[in-house]
Amino acid sequence: MSAAPKEMNGAESVVRSLHAAGVDTCFANPGTSEMQFVDALDRTKLMHCVLGLFEGVVTGAADGYARMARKPAVTLLHLAPGFANAAANLHNAKKARVPMVNLVGDHALRHRKYDAPLSADVEGACAPFSDWVKSGEDAGSFARDAMEALRVAKGKPGRIATLVAPADIGWDEGGQMAPELDSEGPAPLDDTKLDEAVKMLEPGGNTAILVGNSVLEDPATLKLLQGIGEKTGATILAPTSSRRTERGQGRAPIPKIPYPINEAIACLAPYDRAILIETLPPVAFFAYPGKPSLLLPEDCAQVTLVGVDGDGQAAVAALADRVGATPGKGVSPALAARPQSGAITLENLGAALANALPEDAIVIDEAVSSGGATFPAGDMAKPNTWLALTGGSIGIGIPLSAGAAIACPDRPVITLQADGSAMYTIQGLWTQAREGSNVTTIILANRSYAILKTELHNVGAQPGQDALDMLNLDRPHLDFVAMAKGMGVPGRRVEDVADLMRAIEDAAKEPGPYLIEAML
Repeated sequence: MSAAPKEMNGAESVVRSLHAAGVDTCFANPGTSEMQFVDALDRTKLMHCVLGLFEGVVTGAADGYARMARKPAVTLLHLAPGFANAAANLHNAKKARVPMVNLVGDHALRHRKYDAPLSADVEGACAPFSDWVKSGEDAGSFARDAMEALRVAKGKPGRIATLVAPADIGWDEGGQMAPELDSEGPAPLDDTKLDEAVKMLEPGGNTAILVGNSVLEDPATLKLLQGIGEKTGATILAPTSSRRTERGQGRAPIPKIPYPINEAIACLAPYDRAILIETLPPVAFFAYPGKPSLLLPEDCAQVTLVGVDGDGQAAVAALADRVGATPGKGVSPALAARPQSGAITLENLGAALANALPEDAIVIDEAVSSGGATFPAGDMAKPNTWLALTGGSIGIGIPLSAGAAIACPDRPVITLQADGSAMYTIQGLWTQAREGSNVTTIILANRSYAILKTELHNVGAQPGQDALDMLNLDRPHLDFVAMAKGMGVPGRRVEDVADLMRAIEDAAKEPGPYLIEAML
């Protein structure tokens, strides 16, 4: 690592300052206005630079990296149109509350007034998908702006910080290194809220403890929650989608609130008390005729012990201490019988996965309509880490797995990927191949947007052929094995459940990516 030169341009000062503060990975899809950063990254050799062939791959990978590395990467994006391509997976990252720093190039300050073809309101485009946005003003202060972005991103909860980078302040000389700034820590635990929560756990009611974010990421905290439930009779529940959950044999399983609206209402109907820890009150994904938006019963008393800006693990420890609970012992549910030969169905898919998942796997869950069948596998399988689609914007599975594999190169990554949403960011397979990542992508091929067929019925429609033509992936059928091969990823199509299990086991043992198209 070379020492910082006395004279450097603005881009180099940003790269060196971010690296000195612990940022060592850059996910990029650069354009002309970012060439000064490409040059600075090349000359300094301070960061692992990962190319995505689409901006949605870049931000999805940075999300997966942050979830597993527990620190931010930096992304490099090209003007407002490039950011627009990145926005869907930034939406997911923002909902997951992961830390991320985006560098978004813009036209040189002196060039903005001429309305060049790629001119647009970059800050305006970034704002809805970022927690903090600023445009750099000169080379000398550019690194200070980057350190402020990093400070925001690393605060509690994690945030999306976007620094707009006009081209000229990147190439101009006069860049100055800037020190790391202290990030905002978690909000303190309110003793009054703790008293309320303890009272809610007293006999005489039916209490649910809803937990999210960092609470689900620590096996010891999950066992402590298990102990609280055993001591008080409270039910522990997780949100429908969580950024990361530690699951598997010997750990404390946490049921999640179901996605389907009727099942979610039924799940929460018994409770007249709810304690929320690092999560928000549960809300339906969509509005439906005659259905409520808020899922807890109207007369359910609620207390937020700590919000998403709090330290949920410390709050659980404090609550356990107050009620005299000790950690549970975890659960080792009986492993489902290994399915024998036959067609792959939703009925045998979970059992197949539970038997085939390798120990310490990182499971990326974008199964969508197959999610109800695949989710139980996480509790039956060997210890694993489960990453889910947090913001509902499909097309995250393949890039999320690429980022997770870069953060944890020694762990196998298994992606449960719906076929329709795979097509949003299929280019991420190329990034997996270039990086040599041990990712096994399982395409759950039902050849339709099956989740949307369910939603069509949920709003009372009786679909005809024109409606179904917008939801079926046929004429022609997609060939995922061929697409993967074209991007350097070997693969095979399987129709037998025993073949599926063998394919997963074999692929996870081998280095590099592999794709399995599982025909449902």
